[in-house]
Amino acid sequence: MTKIIYPGQTIGIIGGGQLGRMMAIAAKESGFKIAVLDPAMDSPCGQVADIRIVASYDDEAALEELAEVSDVITYEFENIDYDGLKRLSQIAYVPQGAELVRITQNRITEKEAIGKAGCPVAPYIVAKTYDELVANIDTIGYPCIVKTARGGYDGKGQQLLKSAKDLPFAKELFSHSQCIAEAFIPFVKEVSVIVQRNGHGESYCQPVGENIHVHHILHETIVPARITQQTAQMAEREALKIADYLHLVGTLAVEMFVLEDGRIIINELAPRPHNSGHYSIEACNVSQFHQHIRAVCGWPLRKPQLWAPSIMVNVLGQHVVPLSNSIAKYPEWSIHLYGKAEAKVNRKMGHVTVMTKNIEETLQQIESSGIWSE
Repeated sequence: MTKIIYPGQTIGIIGGGQLGRMMAIAAKESGFKIAVLDPAMDSPCGQVADIRIVASYDDEAALEELAEVSDVITYEFENIDYDGLKRLSQIAYVPQGAELVRITQNRITEKEAIGKAGCPVAPYIVAKTYDELVANIDTIGYPCIVKTARGGYDGKGQQLLKSAKDLPFAKELFSHSQCIAEAFIPFVKEVSVIVQRNGHGESYCQPVGENIHVHHILHETIVPARITQQTAQMAEREALKIADYLHLVGTLAVEMFVLEDGRIIINELAPRPHNSGHYSIEACNVSQFHQHIRAVCGWPLRKPQLWAPSIMVNVLGQHVVPLSNSIAKYPEWSIHLYGKAEAKVNRKMGHVTVMTKNIEETLQQIESSGIWSE
């Protein structure tokens, strides 16, 4: 049953990182109160919340306290304890449920779900042990990528195997969990679609973003993605198919590879707002965070519209000082910093969004600013 949550009521957020912070800021514009559960006292979301519950995510008493103070509960990251979330949804209103987290927490169940939704994935095999991988790897051949079934992000928990000689490099991954091995897809671009759906089945996609990674960490998202209209429509269609199959409520980021011939292959899913959707705060008539709040609160969704071509650039720890020193030079840049106390190398500290009439010129401006040079 879909409930409508009204301004003045309280939205509980599990996780106090930057996604929770941006969700909270969007919710507060409409007059909602925010409760956050996070182990850190001074978390990015905690800094803007009305109620802070400082405890680990699987602390049952803390989850009960969150249930008590909240009219609806959402989450900002997927590595939540599934059983804890399931128990929580029995005592509180969690419109997203726990099933989406169970499926997307494990690459094996995630791949199965994408296939059952009728969407294309790279050929893959499941291996419970290293010996099983060795015995079956010829099914997909080389090059291939071995990934742990659980955990792993920003390139962690995976190993590229170019030939049989590289097999021993994958052995260590099996100490974490069973693995999948995927055939390497010779893609020309990586794109993502943020699809959002409410409890009434109304769903929309944010404009397709083109993602550029550096050292496996997202560096830039370019919108609209530099792909054909046909490929963009296909990407949105596949994302909507997955959202419907999963009975999505809230937000799902669908990461995809674009092949030479314009076809797409689904790479992975994230059941929450996504780094590649941050551009939408300035560049769209409804951001991924505002739309997420609408979806979990049972409000009608708004059809997203892009105001202007835009580029979002991540600000990592090593970029904070050069960016701060350059603020006066780039008045047209929208600068977001997340309130994290310590600027560690490669830690996501914020992002910059630039709306532009000329994507290529702006990419050049970002490059020549020197802020993001290694």
